[in-house]
Amino acid sequence: MKLVIIDRDGTINEDSADYIRSPEEWIPLPNALEAIARMNQAGWHVVVASNQSGLGRGLFDVASLNAIHAKMHTMLAAMGGRVDAIFYCPHAPDVGCQCRKPKPGLYEQIGERYALDLQNVPAVGDSVRDLVAAAAVGCTPHLVLTGKSADYQGQDNLPDGCPEGTIAHADLAAFAQYLVGQDAQASQPAALTR
Repeated sequence: MKLVIIDRDGTINEDSADYIRSPEEWIPLPNALEAIARMNQAGWHVVVASNQSGLGRGLFDVASLNAIHAKMHTMLAAMGGRVDAIFYCPHAPDVGCQCRKPKPGLYEQIGERYALDLQNVPAVGDSVRDLVAAAAVGCTPHLVLTGKSADYQGQDNLPDGCPEGTIAHADLAAFAQYLVGQDAQASQPAALTR
């Protein structure tokens, strides 16, 4: 199974310091939905892993979160794409749970659900905590320079704390192009030599 794990806020959709609380506030980043559809069409299963501490803080409820995700699913379907599952941490930061990134609990749940070793599974996010959580279970970390990392666009350096081996991409569309390109290279027959 070809699986890719993607963060939500700042990676797929615009982020907000005031949290995304309603479907009206959920606005996809340019070309992000098309990027997911492109990955799907290349045979990739896309799963979302997202901190949603607004639930634990009482800023919105599960019905609102479900409505946000319904909007995302509808918009993705219109592009020919899909997200297979959404895993989220509902806890406020002071709870000390194991599922709030940078802890790896969400990724562990994904591995258990799909009965997969996540070694080398590509994981994409816009923040160091996304990548630290992913790398802790063996995922290959990919940073998109959107959301929390938008200030790094056009720079030669990455945010402090990025795990070793982090690969940076301008946005989710650039990551999708990279991922699909890697697939194409892997499927090329080896050149014959004499």
